[in-house]
Amino acid sequence: MMAGAILCGPSGQAKSKGHDHFHGHSHGAKSQIYNGYFKDDQIKPRTLEDWEGEWQSVYPFLKDGTLDPVMVAKAKQGDKSASEYRAYYEAGYKTDVDRIVIKGSNITFSRGQQPAKADYVSDGYEVLTYAKGNRGVRFVFKKASGDDAAPQFIQFSDHDIAPEVAEHFHLYWGNDRAALLKELTNWPTYYPAELTGQQIVKEMLAH
Repeated sequence: MMAGAILCGPSGQAKSKGHDHFHGHSHGAKSQIYNGYFKDDQIKPRTLEDWEGEWQSVYPFLKDGTLDPVMVAKAKQGDKSASEYRAYYEAGYKTDVDRIVIKGSNITFSRGQQPAKADYVSDGYEVLTYAKGNRGVRFVFKKASGDDAAPQFIQFSDHDIAPEVAEHFHLYWGNDRAALLKELTNWPTYYPAELTGQQIVKEMLAH
């Protein structure tokens, strides 16, 4: 299974389970955490329940141009052109795992019609410090049993640092726990499977 990862992408927080993915966005202390500024004692262990559900990769929407309005919006506020942002996210979102289903401790990774399933248990979390001084938390899970094709380790990053139901997430996966922590350029990103491309654009633009 190819390694995957994340950290620099659009993000937000959901308040409850279910299909209401459009909600108020971060303010105050929550916004500080979202941007990577927090104290160690604010970090709390999380379970796979926070990411339960069926998820789709956003990479196909980048490839077919659906996310172009997001790139244009970023260019208006950032230091890159829309095409440069597109290249950045091309590297970040790239993956051949188009669907992920999380139910209890079981995770199914699907490449087209080829699923790989395994059960995972918590393996703690790691705090990473980035060049500009902000930080991120990766919540790590280790394979307990399952298909050989399923990765030994997965690391979630969704800009939350304590139990919170994710509205989307970035994921790193592979068989070397330490090596995954060094991955900063490829971060396959997943949104709820029921959302259309246009709804995903709306969510990204809201952040």
